[in-house]
Amino acid sequence: IMTTTASYGLTRTLSDVSFDDAITRVTEALKTEGFGVLTEIDVSATLKKKLDVDFRKYRILGACNPQLAHQALTGEPLVGLLLPCNVTLFEEDDGTINVSFIKPSEMFKIVDNPDVAPIAKQVDEKMALALERV
Repeated sequence: IMTTTASYGLTRTLSDVSFDDAITRVTEALKTEGFGVLTEIDVSATLKKKLDVDFRKYRILGACNPQLAHQALTGEPLVGLLLPCNVTLFEEDDGTINVSFIKPSEMFKIVDNPDVAPIAKQVDEKMALALERV
């Protein structure tokens, strides 16, 4: 099942898969479309450490397609403020895993540079293909 839950992202719900396996599937799907995971933030561990609160399993992956990032940064150096592309995974109350990919074209609307819009659209397409593979 894939649905758009917000104008700025695409979401898919996974069932019958562990949280760690979902991270592996997402990472592999991204790799297929030329993205590497540059950062991984374990939100639940961070909240436990900093606030001593328990929080659902939640990760933020920072994905980057080097070729497209280079093109975007060449056209608009401050685009780095919007990089890398975030992917979130979190465990729902029913045990399913929510996987959401950012839609760069929505994020990049704030960038007033016509050279960057087509690149964001390309990244959108690749992100959507990767999400289909998860």
